[in-house]
Amino acid sequence: MTCVGSSVAVSQALTTAPLFTVQAVRYALAAVLLVVLARASGRRVPRPRGREWAWLSGVAGTGLVLFNVAIVRGVAHAEPAVIAVAVAAVPLVLAVAGPLAARARPAAAVVAGAGVVSVGAALVAGAGRADTAGIAWAAVVLACEVAFTLLAVPVLGRLGPWGVSLHAVWIAAVALAVLGAVVEGPAAVTTLDTADLLAAAHLAVVVTALAFLLWYTAVSRLGADRAGLFTGVAPVAAAVGGMLLGGPVPAPVVWAGMALVAAGLAAGLRRTAGRPAATARRQPLRRATAPVDQSAHATSTG
Repeated sequence: MTCVGSSVAVSQALTTAPLFTVQAVRYALAAVLLVVLARASGRRVPRPRGREWAWLSGVAGTGLVLFNVAIVRGVAHAEPAVIAVAVAAVPLVLAVAGPLAARARPAAAVVAGAGVVSVGAALVAGAGRADTAGIAWAAVVLACEVAFTLLAVPVLGRLGPWGVSLHAVWIAAVALAVLGAVVEGPAAVTTLDTADLLAAAHLAVVVTALAFLLWYTAVSRLGADRAGLFTGVAPVAAAVGGMLLGGPVPAPVVWAGMALVAAGLAAGLRRTAGRPAATARRQPLRRATAPVDQSAHATSTG
């Protein structure tokens, strides 16, 4: 989530670049990097089979492709802080939906900790104005962030973090390349300058290849509910990173939000130490299982 938070400053360099094209380049670079690293380490990445293709397409289609569309459409109708507040609700949603998806009861301590983390993350993100369409797009962003995790759970058992990351990334790269060619034109890639490519490279290496592997490893070991607590770290990392890069010192309310994020993490994790992760505990049920990013505008994952 710290890697995701770093995308905020970097993505600001891409505000004038063709969105779908540069994201296609970013995911294509990440896919190549994952393949190279897997081969260099002698790691075998399983191929999807059967319904696993549907789960992976869902991860790529919602958590990567639709997420980017929702960010662009959302900031046209709402201030960036509104989108960021929607993303801040991810810990609470995963704390409840993660166990329910695994047919388990949500842990009260994790839900309580997630609520504190979400409030803290919202304070860090700030407030903003939005019309009805903006609120709707913010809801889509939230759903995409949650889907990025939950749709991967049924395939994490067999494919592992490497398999889920690689296949979701290359599927998204193909989809965004097609979308970019249709919306922005086939020649859009030639308009990318050195700054655009360097920003895309950072997003590919740090925010995609590295962050995806770390995230799906965390989900497989901790469960979606407990891993979701760490989503609140992204806006905190973005705020601190902005300050370190010469931005203004955060206001007191932002520091208060950071403290709440830390308190929520401590409460949600400490009181559940030693409890099997909800998703891991119900392993036999697996039948089949981030801005931007332009989340520079949304202080977000995917």
